[in-house]
Order: sequence, then structure tokens, then C-alpha cells
Amino acid sequence: MTITVDALTGYVERDLDADLARWFPGADPADVGEAKPVAPFLDRLPPPAAAALAAFDLRVRTKRIPEDLDISDWSYGFDFAGNDCGILDSDYETALSDDDVYSIGADGGGNYYVVLTNGQVAVWFHEEEVIEANTRFDNLDVFVWSLIRYHAVLAGTLLLTEVEADFLALAQDGALSSSLGMLAMMRARAKN
Repeated sequence: MTITVDALTGYVERDLDADLARWFPGADPADVGEAKPVAPFLDRLPPPAAAALAAFDLRVRTKRIPEDLDISDWSYGFDFAGNDCGILDSDYETALSDDDVYSIGADGGGNYYVVLTNGQVAVWFHEEEVIEANTRFDNLDVFVWSLIRYHAVLAGTLLLTEVEADFLALAQDGALSSSLGMLAMMRARAKN
């Protein structure tokens, strides 16, 4: 059966815990310390996105998310303004603020994954301080589903061949981007 974005709605609340137990047993938990609260940002999201982010945040703060996912005190709830970091929208002109994004982790290369107020997840590219145009996921459920499988493939607990067709079927820019996409990075790792 072909996977769809709609079928993943509710993934964080429904299936995330089981996937973490399957592919990251015994992993050290992420510690986000005193990351900025997510509650004010939840009010700016559509209801399904707010539910997904609240469920994810609960798991992060209760140390049920592995640090292997590049989630830590420096990447989760990042204070862009407090760290003198700008945020430009993908047009490279529109300035955004900390109220417009909430960082939920890093990509391993210094860039941050951020939730946008429309519920999408995108990459904040640190060198240009911009939300990259072709790095988006439709919503947090799809992003977390992809992130878990991406890191499981990199860790060797899941085979690329077991998820490649699903990544293609979901057709998420953040997975398929030729430069920063998860699928491109998994394929590159598989060649080595």
C-alpha cells in the first residue's frame, strides 16, 4: 500500500513511541535543558499542527526522544534573537522573528529544522540565515516520520531499501532536495 501524507496525520501521538522503541532501543535521551516554552507558539498554529507539536514537545521534555536525532539544548527551542541570528523567509527579503518559527532540532550540518506558523517544517540555513525554499515538509507528522527513518537508516537499524519508495511517494521537498534532502544524504551514505 502506498503511504500518503493524510495517512501520517497523528503519527507523533499514535506511532512515534513504537518506532523509537523499534529503531533506537537504549539510546541516550535528548536533553534540552531549559529550552524556551513551546506553548506561545502553539497558539499560532493550525489545530492539527499544534496537536503534533505539543505531543512532540512532551516527548522531548520528558526525555523520550533520543539525542541521536540531533535534538539538544542548542537546537531545540533555539532563541534566534537572543543569539543574534536573523531569520529571512525564502524570498531573502521578508524578515521573520522568533514568533514565526520554533526550532525542533538540527540537521547535523549547522542548520536547524523549524516549524512555521502554517504548520510546515523547513530548514533554516545558518550561513545565510534563511528558511530554504525547497526543504519543506507538509507538516510535523510527516517530518518526524521522515526524521526517524532517516536517522535509523544512518544508524544502520533500518535499510534504505525499506523506506526509499515511501520517501518518494510522500514527495516532500525536505526529503527529495538534491542538496539538503534526507533521501540524498541516505543515498550518499549507502554508497560509502
